[in-house]
Amino acid sequence: MTVITFQDRPPDGDRLTGYDETHLALYIRLLDAASEGADWREAVRILFGLDPDRDPGRARMVHDSHLARARWMTSTGYRELLRPPSVLKQDTL
Repeated sequence: MTVITFQDRPPDGDRLTGYDETHLALYIRLLDAASEGADWREAVRILFGLDPDRDPGRARMVHDSHLARARWMTSTGYRELLRPPSVLKQDTL
């Protein structure tokens, strides 16, 4: 089993972050689970390795905040993935 490192809450700003880029696969898996109607407790067990029976408040927060960020990625954040890398401007002498 692969263990991922994660924060209890992903970033919530309006810019794509390194955390988002690192966790894109997780976001996709969360979206898939939600679209299939998977129980959040099952998803948090499988995707985060958390036991929702042991700490239900934290497990729910982790799940819900990451799912919200995944949904943000589908509506807004993905645009930043499509932008070409910025070109460094050099001063001419």
